[in-house]
Amino acid sequence: MKIGDLAQRTGMAASAIRFYESSGLLPAAKRGANGYRVYDEETLQRLLVIQTAQRLGFSLDTMRRLLPHGSGDMPHDLILQSLQDRLSEIDAMQASLSQQREETVALMNNLQTQWQLGRCLELAPPPIAAQSRQRANQEAS
Repeated sequence: MKIGDLAQRTGMAASAIRFYESSGLLPAAKRGANGYRVYDEETLQRLLVIQTAQRLGFSLDTMRRLLPHGSGDMPHDLILQSLQDRLSEIDAMQASLSQQREETVALMNNLQTQWQLGRCLELAPPPIAAQSRQRANQEAS
């Protein structure tokens, strides 16, 4: 199939397909007698894998490690480990976002209370910063 057909079937721009080819995620396309790139079903499947990996947040470098060069079996153990690693990253991001949400809500509540009392913004340093400052003061003495 030509690049336009492949683009239509994947929903990708032809320029994206050429980019994946030039960056090593797709093997070089065969060329027809007219010089046009010609792709097979294996390339279509590979592009669908790339799309899925991108939706899941995998980097291009990670995809290069996971996708076999040429036609070959995908390294199952490495793929499963990479998926597990990605889940761990997602869990860490969710925990961080949850903490940020809690701090944002607390700050909003603090601001509303202070402003209702006619005060300006008064923030206390975070506990870790206060402890570090206390240690620095003790060491300077």
